[in-house]
Amino acid sequence: MIRPFVLALVFLTRIPVPVWFRPQPEEWGRSVFFFPWVGLVIGLMMASLYALFPYADPGVLAALLLTIWVLTTGGLHLDGLADAADAWAGGAGDRDRILAIMKDPRSGPMAVVVTVLVLLAKFATLQVVVEYGAWKVLLWVPVLGRAAILLMLITTPYVRPYGIGMDHAGYLPRIPCIGILLVIAVVTVLELRWDGTALLSALGIGFILLRQELLKRLGGTTGDTLGASCELIEAATLVILVLLIS
Repeated sequence: MIRPFVLALVFLTRIPVPVWFRPQPEEWGRSVFFFPWVGLVIGLMMASLYALFPYADPGVLAALLLTIWVLTTGGLHLDGLADAADAWAGGAGDRDRILAIMKDPRSGPMAVVVTVLVLLAKFATLQVVVEYGAWKVLLWVPVLGRAAILLMLITTPYVRPYGIGMDHAGYLPRIPCIGILLVIAVVTVLELRWDGTALLSALGIGFILLRQELLKRLGGTTGDTLGASCELIEAATLVILVLLIS
């Protein structure tokens, strides 16, 4: 199980982990199970930073937390969000055009606007998290964001017939992945009680609407829309939890 976890870390973060083996497609698929665990690693890094500066100005510490968050992931999911935003705005509902725009490395105005809005939402809500000392939120958000990727891969066809994403979708261990999602849901409810129930309900509705839109426009998901799903679920989780705790 070490090799799939290493692949998950290498794929989802910029943490310098050595890869001493040649990954096989089946191992990329098994690595999907560890996506939420990678989210926990990211959350622990942010919680550790918070613990180091518990009395720092909330705005400054929120900026540091967001910077560490983005640098740890290398902006991977933000890039997917930007590409998906451009494609949604410029694709005019045409599937082939949407897919072509998502492959274009250039960023249009919609990509910039959506990315800035998501980062602004994260920064503003992180300030509230710091002010209230709600450090556990820092653990939950990246876990749920990557759980959303996992759930999307389980429930939604992967539409590009090539690339590493196809290995993730084609070889993921379905039963263990469903199990880890159920564990995350149960722990969330047990730990946050009614707030956890409200959070999962709201996120569930948002996920269903997002998935329906992906099926309608693309017939499934891509690597970019998986990244966009992660970013949107993370931002929504922060906003909902901040509204609940404040």
